Amino acid sequence: MGIRIGILGYGNLGRGVECAIRHNDDMELAAVFTRRDPSAVKILTETAGVYNAADAIAMKDEIDVLIICGGSATDLPVQTPEYAKYFNVIDSFDTHARIPEHFASVDKAASENGNIGIISVGWDPGMFSLNRLYANAILTNGEDYTFWGKGVSQGHSDAVRRIAGVKDAKQYTIPVQNALDAVRGGEAPELTTREKHTRECFVVPEEGADLARIEKEIKTMPNYFSDYDTTVHFITEEEMARDHSGIPHGGFVIRSGKTGWNDENNHVIEYSLKLDSNPEFTASVLVAYARAAYRMNQEGQKGCKTVFDIPPAYLSAMDGAEIRRHLL
Repeated sequence: MGIRIGILGYGNLGRGVECAIRHNDDMELAAVFTRRDPSAVKILTETAGVYNAADAIAMKDEIDVLIICGGSATDLPVQTPEYAKYFNVIDSFDTHARIPEHFASVDKAASENGNIGIISVGWDPGMFSLNRLYANAILTNGEDYTFWGKGVSQGHSDAVRRIAGVKDAKQYTIPVQNALDAVRGGEAPELTTREKHTRECFVVPEEGADLARIEKEIKTMPNYFSDYDTTVHFITEEEMARDHSGIPHGGFVIRSGKTGWNDENNHVIEYSLKLDSNPEFTASVLVAYARAAYRMNQEGQKGCKTVFDIPPAYLSAMDGAEIRRHLL
């Protein structure tokens, strides 16, 4: 029997987790939990059931790791600490400014109940975070730069959709090309948040909604839009379906640094991602860290962890000898 995974929330991310489990032979999907009517949710895995979210705790002995697929704005700050009391949990909490307080609340719940909680797993925060740390440790004399996009941000799109009067929304993050070129050239420019990215929102409003209010709420939203040049387009449902049905994303983590006694040599470290499906890639990262959570808990570890705390070997289904033979 493989590692038994539960999925809480069956939107784009939850569906991505289900697909990722299929490609990991040491895992199996045990259950999907939803706030919707379970009978109306059709999943792809014939061997797993769909249950009401309220029934999850009663099934805690049937699940090794619960992957929580809610939004960072309002779901995860409540759900992850609550479920960490009963399960080993993973989430993709991505509000960078609030990670310390989220860590503290999950750590308390997980530690008190002997579970592992790994938060902020994905590509940023997540894989990008790791690459920032590695590059900082290696090029101690340097500058960090992170560029996102062009692509759809699920967290920002979710935040816009929660504004009153918004029926649907997609938000694209777009790097400023001049800034990206300067960093790649080793110029180490000082860039403000506004100089690195622009944001573009496509919004389907409810009939009769106050468009000026919606646009103002978007552009002034702290942690999401207030520090960026943001353009808001109001479109129809048909235009949304035709032009914005995909969820691509990607980005670049770059560190530019100097070595030598007199800083005579320049170096640029770059890690990049080009993703056809943001949620499916994020889900694949979540599933790898679910394996790590299970292993750490089996060893008796507990409390909240981030990607910085997980040995890379714990992510792989291969054993140590295989990893050394094939990857080292």
